[in-house]
Formats: sequence, structure tokens, C-alpha cells
Amino acid sequence: MHLSMSRIQLLSPRLANQIAAGEVVERPASVVKELLENSLDAGATQIEIDVEQGGMKLIRLRDNGGGIEEQDLPLALSRHATSKILVLEDLEAVNSLGFRGEALASISSVSRLTLTSRRSDAPSAWQVQTEGRDMEPVVSPAAHPQGTCVEVRDLFFNTPARRKFMRTEQTEFKHLEEVVKRLALSRSDVSFVLRHNGRVIHQLRPARTEQDHERRISSVCGPAFIDQALSLDMCAEASGLRLWGWMGLPTFSRSQTDLQYFFVNGRIIRDKLVAHAVRQAYQDVLFHGRHPAFVLYLELDPRLVDVNVHPTKHEVRFREGRLVHDFIFRTLHRVIADVRPEAAVSSAAASLDGGQAADPAPGIPGINAQQFEQGRMPLAQAPLGGSAAAGSSSGSGFQSDYSPAATSLGAVRDQINGYGALHVSANGAGGLGGPGANSAQDAALAAAQAQGEVAPPLGYALAHLHGIYILAQNEQGLVLVDMHAAHERIVYERMKQAYETEVVRSQPLLVPLSMAVSQNEADCAEEQAAVFQRLGFELSRMGEESLVVRQVPVSLARGNIEQLIRDVLSDMLTYGQSQRIENHINELLGTMACHGAVRANRQLSVPEMNGLLRDMEITERSGQCNHGRPTWTQLSLNELDKLFMRGR
Repeated sequence: MHLSMSRIQLLSPRLANQIAAGEVVERPASVVKELLENSLDAGATQIEIDVEQGGMKLIRLRDNGGGIEEQDLPLALSRHATSKILVLEDLEAVNSLGFRGEALASISSVSRLTLTSRRSDAPSAWQVQTEGRDMEPVVSPAAHPQGTCVEVRDLFFNTPARRKFMRTEQTEFKHLEEVVKRLALSRSDVSFVLRHNGRVIHQLRPARTEQDHERRISSVCGPAFIDQALSLDMCAEASGLRLWGWMGLPTFSRSQTDLQYFFVNGRIIRDKLVAHAVRQAYQDVLFHGRHPAFVLYLELDPRLVDVNVHPTKHEVRFREGRLVHDFIFRTLHRVIADVRPEAAVSSAAASLDGGQAADPAPGIPGINAQQFEQGRMPLAQAPLGGSAAAGSSSGSGFQSDYSPAATSLGAVRDQINGYGALHVSANGAGGLGGPGANSAQDAALAAAQAQGEVAPPLGYALAHLHGIYILAQNEQGLVLVDMHAAHERIVYERMKQAYETEVVRSQPLLVPLSMAVSQNEADCAEEQAAVFQRLGFELSRMGEESLVVRQVPVSLARGNIEQLIRDVLSDMLTYGQSQRIENHINELLGTMACHGAVRANRQLSVPEMNGLLRDMEITERSGQCNHGRPTWTQLSLNELDKLFMRGR
């Protein structure tokens, strides 16, 4: 169909601004975002937002920022007018949240906007509005304290087509509230008040201490998040990058990505590179289909990040994307790996003591054989599935019966295959650990306390419940352990460590696999040949758009090699690296560990149960099994007292 075109004409200022508003002003929440960013850039420390009918009828924002000069007020409502950049080079190191100079002009073109402002050194305030088809600004005197007030009424009153796309009042307000939450998290030093239809929804005081900051996080994300979050100390620094904040425990996962906040130099972003790094860090410990929760802050040189890649500034581009991805992944991965029962138990004890955390335990004390049942050795001397000589104990604490440096993957496989040698209790009862077991544990705790020693975080085993759960007693109360899940994680971590210390075994293909790929993929495969070789693959380039695979890892010989290599190349081109091969290997090791772990209804003796507890205390990620399920939980004496209404 041929369209007849009219002559080229210059768009009117109002129409040009309305078209630009399509990029900037999507809904009331977009207006609030732009106004809040302007207030924060102006140095405001107090911000109040009043909203009516979800923001469609009224959005009023007041701040105590630096204000605007009288002669600059008309420019504030003009397109491409800003005080934040002057020359092109300023875009290479943007320190402000806003810089395009289009927001107020776009908002005023689709609403009735009034801007009132006063600087601290000005004798009075001034007000500006736009009128008529050409949006001529009209400036007049006004009464106002230092700072700025922007009033936006009747949003989209002159663009009814846009108004039809608005949702219900409650839905629009939820989007608007989320914007306020994000910026309140980014600037905890600023107070925020949000009112809807005259009712106060949020009143957030400025945070001046770490405790105040956590209170702000709790107010925005909920107390459950801060209670089950890991704090990243402000010392995760490398190559000019600094990461800090809070990340939820793997057991505190979500069905959606609704509790994920990531800030780059104070700017909230949704970046696929960052999301991939976080997802990789949680991969080994998160239940299938669940999403982690986090509030994380990344700080780096503004020259190393480009914020001018999206009209709404939700996305950024890192100049060293691979470095950023690797830094985020390794930092979060290490924090998760370092979570031990000792930290969780100490945290629980601190909360019971009114926030005064106890000194960390210097070590797990050794237990005399007489403190358990007569004639049995502690598991440090008679390890699970191993011989008495496989482990050792000392006064400083139990040690794992498998040493990653000395244990090969083949030996771990042999140990898994030998788990059938696990024996039941000597008296045949098995489940309750024999007569006198409870008194033995009480004696062990009493002896440790009398000598001034700190009991193990997971305490000492009391009983074996239904062949599934281990009941243990520690200084805080009762510990419940899922035997199979805990043992599965222990075996899995040992297999991974053993695999990493060995040279990956490969086998040649009888018929080499030819692959047709793009030129970019072929270039990537050629550049990353050393990486593929380290992982057990032998790839060679046969042409501009073809590869041939001659050798693959033994553990992946039966997999879909071609699809795996294509996925790896795609990751490398997108993120600069790939974990897919390692993930496939880990899946295989995880399956082996699941089948090799001690099964339900296998009765364990008290030394074996205690040995499992000691291994959990020194195993990375022991709080979750390979599938993301929790392996243990704690019931404090206070919680037990509440169950039975003691002290009432």
C-alpha cells in the first residue's frame, strides 16, 4: 500500500514533548521516579510525596534541596536543559541520577505541572507554569521555604489514548510505591514520607548508623528478610570494585524476583550480566524454580560504567563486563560457601541475648570416648564409611575424615560405594542410641561448660527419629537434622573438591563431531581454546564458520556435546565466561552424591550421628542439600517454652 507523504514540517514544542513523554512517562510511577531523582541530585535530605488516586489525579513532591534560581525556572521546563553535564566528556563519568534534561518538559506536556522553588540565599520563592500550544513558561512570585515543590495534576488529561492503558488505582499506586522503596534503599541518609489519599504509607527516618540502615532495610523489605540475610562487610574490594549489602539465605527464597535490588553507584538497575552472576552464585544451594532475595550495592569508578544506554536509565553497560561479572560471582559465592552452622547458632544466641553476640568459638572440642556410650569411639576416630585411621582428632576440635588435598575422586567414589558398611547401634536398637545416651550427652555438655570450653554449634546427638531425623542438643536448645540431606551435601562438596584437584580425564571421539557455527562463535572458540582444554575438550577450527570436536570429558561423554558447546559459546559471547560445563559436571556429581548419601531408615549409632554433625560444621554450604532444601533447623529453649506455655 502506497502512502502519500505530506511536506516535512517542524513539530510543535508540545507535540515533540508529548512524543518524548512516551519514553519517559509510562505511568505515575515514572513521574515520581524522575522527580525523586531530581530532588536527590539537588542535595535534598527530606522528601515528602503526596499522591491521590494512585497518582493520576495528583502527585506532589516537596524537598529541602538547593532550589532553582529565578532566571533558571523557565529553562527547567525546557527540553535538553540540564545543570548536570556541560560537554560530551561529562557523559563518560556521570555522577548524578538524572542528566538528560527531558523529564520535566515531558511531564509538563501531558499534565498540569507547577514548579515552585527557592534557594537559600533568595529573598523569596518563584513559581513557573507552562501555558498554550507553544508551552510558553510563565513565572510568578510564590511563598515557599528553601527547596522545591513539583505539583503534577491530571496526568494524561490531554492524551486520552495513554490514559486508557492505566490500571486500577491500587495497581498504579503499587508501582509508584515500589519506586519510592527503591530510592529509599539507595539513599538511606535521606528521610522519605509517602502519603496516599491523605494516609501515611511510609515514614522512613534517615539512617546514621549501621543499625539504622538495617532498620531501613527491614521497613522496606520486611523484617523476615533482614532476619534471614547475610551481611556483606564493606571490605569486598578488588580491581577498584566494591560490593556490600545484604543477601538472603538460600532457604529464604522467593517464587518471583520481587525482592531483588541492585544498585550501581546509587542507581537502581536491572542488568542481565549482574542477574547472571547472582544466579550463578546461588545455583548450588537454591531450590528449583526459586529466586534469591538481595539488596546489594556496587561501587566503581563512574568512567567504568555507561549509564546512557537506555531512556529510563534502568540498564547500564560496564566497560569491563567480564571483570564485574567475575567479581560479583566470586564475592557472593564465597559468602554463601562460608555459611556454617556456627554462624547461624551464634546469630540466634545473640538475638536471645538482646543483640550481644558471643565471641566466636575458638574450635570444636574433642570428645572423650567415655562421654559417649561405653565401647564406642567418637566419629573423628571412626568416620562415616571409613576406617578408624581415616580421620584424626585433637584437643582443638574434630577434623573431617576426608582431606580435599589428599582425597581423589576415585577414593570418594569408593567411599560412596562403601556406605553400606554403616552399622546400627551395638545393642540393635539403633534409633535411640542405646541406654544412657541422653545422660551421656548431658554429661558431655556439662563437662565442656565446666572446663570453659564452647560446645560444638550443632551440639551432641540425642536420638535418631524414624530413621530420618537426628535430634541433637546444643547450648541454645534442640537441633533437628535431616540426615540424608545433610550427608548428601557433605558427599557432594567432597566430590567437587576432589574433582577440582584432579586433571580432568578425557576420551577421544571415534568419529570427530563437526559443528557449523557463526564466525563470532568460531572466533570465540579459538580464543578460548585453553579454557576448553582445561575442562577436557579438544576443539579445533576447520574454517571460518566450522568447528570440530575431537575429545570430550569422560563424565560428559554421553551428553549432548554439540548443544553444550553452543550454550557455552553463547555464554562466553554474552557474559565473557561460562559455567555451563562445570554445572553439568556438578549435576553429575550431585546425582552421584544423592545416590551415595545415607538413605532414610538407615539406623545410625550415636558416634555416627555426632560425626555427621561435626562434618556439617566444617562443610561449605552445609545448610542446604544439593537441591536447595534446608538440612537442619534450631529450636531455642525460649521457643520450646512457648510451645508448652512454660512460665505463663
